[in-house]
Amino acid sequence: MSVLSNRLWRVAITIAGSDSGGGAGIEADLKTFASLGVHGTAAITSVTAQNTYEVAAIHDIPPEVVYEQVRVVAEDMGIDAGKTGMLSSSNIIRSVARAVREFSFPLVVDPVMVAKSGARLLREDAVEALKREILPQAKVVTPNKAEAEVLSGIEIKNLEDSKLAAKKIYEEYSCEAVVVKGGHLGGNEAVDVLYWNGKYHILSSPRISGVGTHGTGCVFSAAITAYLAKGLSIPDAVVRAKEFVTKAIEFGVPVGKGHHPVNPVAWLEIPAHKYLTLLSVEEALEKLLKNSEKVREAVPEVGMNLVESIPAHYVRDPNDVAGIMGRVVRYWNSIKAVGPVRFGASSHLARLLIEILKRNPDVRAAINVRYDEKYVRRATELGYLVARIDRLREPEESKRVEGSSLRWIASEALRECGGRVPDIIYDVGDIGKEAMIRILGKNATEVVNKLLRILGGNPE
Repeated sequence: MSVLSNRLWRVAITIAGSDSGGGAGIEADLKTFASLGVHGTAAITSVTAQNTYEVAAIHDIPPEVVYEQVRVVAEDMGIDAGKTGMLSSSNIIRSVARAVREFSFPLVVDPVMVAKSGARLLREDAVEALKREILPQAKVVTPNKAEAEVLSGIEIKNLEDSKLAAKKIYEEYSCEAVVVKGGHLGGNEAVDVLYWNGKYHILSSPRISGVGTHGTGCVFSAAITAYLAKGLSIPDAVVRAKEFVTKAIEFGVPVGKGHHPVNPVAWLEIPAHKYLTLLSVEEALEKLLKNSEKVREAVPEVGMNLVESIPAHYVRDPNDVAGIMGRVVRYWNSIKAVGPVRFGASSHLARLLIEILKRNPDVRAAINVRYDEKYVRRATELGYLVARIDRLREPEESKRVEGSSLRWIASEALRECGGRVPDIIYDVGDIGKEAMIRILGKNATEVVNKLLRILGGNPE
């Protein structure tokens, strides 16, 4: 039941099990729906006592209650698209099949059979019910390698096997489209096969290693569902869902002792943090410019930059650090920003900050200042933790490699302060290296305030 053209908000429903660890199932689906701007609803089929390494208990919801959960949503809000996840018994499968027939919404089927921990989530007797009752009603089916082998009877060793399995599932169960996921095939690329409308579509993305993958299948199928609810075609929905789940894997959440959960909120959170970080640097820059006459004397010959990163767990490189294009320079008896605040605008200061973030994720901002002994003395008097770096001690191999000097400076500063992140890092220069002071803080406004205090001004 869809009223797609009558509402600004699309409604999607997940019909699946609850994961008490929050990494998969209903919990992952609802995060995905919210991140993609779709109102998420739920029909819980089973409650699991689950964490990152085991499923300790499963309690199935009565089939009639599963049906009722779908019915009340459909009759009140309408359902623009739905998905299934864990359907542990044949009776639950029949109740879901009945609901899908009666309320007629596009259905994405994630044929969940085994949890990441290895626990079986679909009973043997339910496999036939899934094939008979659910798959023929599916708009898209998204099996992984093991599930595709069960559904097709084909052993999958490579891409060609995946293509054969996708076509066979499509033909045997009369579903509209099949995506055989390639996450378990190995290789440098994660290659999925979409079979739709008599054609193969090969979707490839770099394989991301050393990260969490718990909930990958749930998030992928939920993303397809959300995009279908928003009116996209099957190929477009699948392509965008793959982009979405790839980011969710890349920025997985390192919690628990087992398989870390993926992070569907990253899709929404990273752009939000970037926007807020830009505003933060712009606000601090405005304060810096309002104090131009006082700040002018502290601008180094190479110019001054002011940077702030997005939260540390999302930082990968200088493109995640906002700074001032062209830096801040002296201009007559004042200062001016050469360009706007942009991500990736700083190289050296951003690289230093990234090294510091590894030790203290709360220190997200920095500014560079002309070296003057009176600034160092004033900072010490104010009680700031100050680290002096002797650039003459820097190893030659560090000087030769781009970016290595900043790593060395950061490590030396931390060593100097007994592992603590200092407020001030300074050096008196080297051949071809201007002497410099760097002020660190939690955000751009804080470092500007520290600078103004050092210069003898009132930061308020």
